[in-house]
Amino acid sequence: MWRRIRTNRGVQVALGTAFAYYFKAVARTTNFVVEPSDIYERIEDNLPLIMTFWHGQHFLTPFVMKPHHKAKVLISRHADAEINAIAAEKLGVGTIRGSGATSPRDFHRKGGVSATYAMIDTLEQGINVAMTADVPKIARHVGKGVIVIARHSGRPIFPIAMATSRRIKLKSWDRAALNLPFSKGAAVVAEPVWVPRDLDDAGMEAMRQLVQQRLEAATARAEALVGRGQAPALVYGSTSEAGR
Repeated sequence: MWRRIRTNRGVQVALGTAFAYYFKAVARTTNFVVEPSDIYERIEDNLPLIMTFWHGQHFLTPFVMKPHHKAKVLISRHADAEINAIAAEKLGVGTIRGSGATSPRDFHRKGGVSATYAMIDTLEQGINVAMTADVPKIARHVGKGVIVIARHSGRPIFPIAMATSRRIKLKSWDRAALNLPFSKGAAVVAEPVWVPRDLDDAGMEAMRQLVQQRLEAATARAEALVGRGQAPALVYGSTSEAGR
């Protein structure tokens, strides 16, 4: 019965719309700190870009974009993800359907190949793309998908982490949290990673580890800014050269 309910188009639209309005309310009542404070000036010369974040931290990411930052987000083809897709579109974010996987067979089955081409094409059109760094069922471990997109598009990866002081931790594989209104919030953007086109397998793994390190550091810093731990401020160099 639950499957029939959650795959009903009317129910999906209603829930997706409700989520969009809820997170708008959360964003409006959350006092956000953004690091670095000049990040919007820094990224202007690097558009379009690839924004990546952990599964479970994606609910508020549409609100860190400026109105002129057009973007599309990668969302799974799974029926449960349809609600997320509707919510994203209600928030003005386009969608690309597909997801990563740990095996080639699952990668094809889940639409990973077509989604990869779609993201590269989107970047060529001058539109930003957003995607989770970790693949389904393996939380907080950067997959190669975002590295492949950066390598073939020539665009930089900007790791971003978001956290709020008031939230409900959900019992899910991706460590998702339901952000609550009237919170202290933080959005931390790490230095960009540029992936050269002529990398061998070892070079690809090195880039994957670099994104992993920067995303972990951004996550720790975001948590510290909302009073959930301690982490030093991130040090930023030139966004045009970092990671090259």
